[in-house]
Amino acid sequence: MIFVNFKTYQQGTGEAAVKLAKICRQVAKETSVKIIPIVQVVDIFRVGQVVKIPIWAQHLDDVEFGANTGKFLPEAAKAAGAMGTLLNHSENKLPIEMIGEITKRCRSLKLKTLVCAESLREAKQIAQLRPDLIAYEPAELIGGDVSVASARPAVVRDFVAVLPTLPVIIGAGVHSQTDVKKGLKLGVKGFLVASDVVLSKNPQIELLDLAEGFKT
Repeated sequence: MIFVNFKTYQQGTGEAAVKLAKICRQVAKETSVKIIPIVQVVDIFRVGQVVKIPIWAQHLDDVEFGANTGKFLPEAAKAAGAMGTLLNHSENKLPIEMIGEITKRCRSLKLKTLVCAESLREAKQIAQLRPDLIAYEPAELIGGDVSVASARPAVVRDFVAVLPTLPVIIGAGVHSQTDVKKGLKLGVKGFLVASDVVLSKNPQIELLDLAEGFKT
């Protein structure tokens, strides 16, 4: 599976988010690789009305109905069409206790959770919170030219070995089908990408290239 984080890039906001999600849907259909757009909360409903594939939120908060101005209510995201959320990205780090509470809230609502970890130590703590997936994404490699599968293969293997019951996703520097193939050989189940696809002059070609990496 490939998670595409639209972040707050102009190319992944508003109507551009719809256009990019359509590309995700098309590539998923052509390749049979599951591709999940992770969009801004304000774009969930807009995208979901047009593109009938799973849409995830970039972040949700540990709040319930009430006086929580400026927070992202999990129930609202689900009502808008979200099927899961990304948590603890390096651009939006959270205390471990808060990750636990949000994960628990999402579980009660049947919203999936993909929680990022920058180290194996952090991942071990997060694993105890029972997320659905965990992503190894070292901050220093995000947006770079070297994939985590090439730069940190031993750490990726450790993630897979230490967390055998938790699907491991990797992100940071993933650019090509070669990076995907390396990751799969290390035992990971999917990839978290952003700028390589969202900022590409041809996102469809980039996604197709990544999806080709799943072919044996």
